[in-house]
Amino acid sequence: MDRQQAIENAARAVIEHGGPACRTDPHIACDAMKTALDLGATHDDIEAEMKRQRDA
Repeated sequence: MDRQQAIENAARAVIEHGGPACRTDPHIACDAMKTALDLGATHDDIEAEMKRQRDA
């Protein structure tokens, strides 16, 4: 997995599994975020991708 794929996966995971109404395992989003950050992504990169996916 490259950096961009990790950013896309993290954004998707946070959108699908994050937030206060989370009814799934919160580690799904955390693990995806960790992978993206380990590959050099920033929180701003993931936030921008979340906005892009929501607007798509």
